[in-house]
Amino acid sequence: MPRLWRGLERLTARDGAEGSQSMAMTELARELEELIAALDRRVPRVEQAGEADIARDAAALRAKAVDRLAKLLCEGAVSPDLPVGDPT
Repeated sequence: MPRLWRGLERLTARDGAEGSQSMAMTELARELEELIAALDRRVPRVEQAGEADIARDAAALRAKAVDRLAKLLCEGAVSPDLPVGDPT
């Protein structure tokens, strides 16, 4: 996830323009959607040692991504018309 923030900071610091920040937020929303979808596709491997911890961490990460995506939508940083998907 740090890559997402580095990219966002780079875009907003370089231009400082409203349009660039909006584009960065849209990209962040799309990447959050991709992360959520990947976590949803994850199949637990019950035979793997530490799977309970991995599943718990994945669920926590998914919840944070959903919350962040919802905040972007509520703050108006991302248009609800954009095809970023369902944050649930």
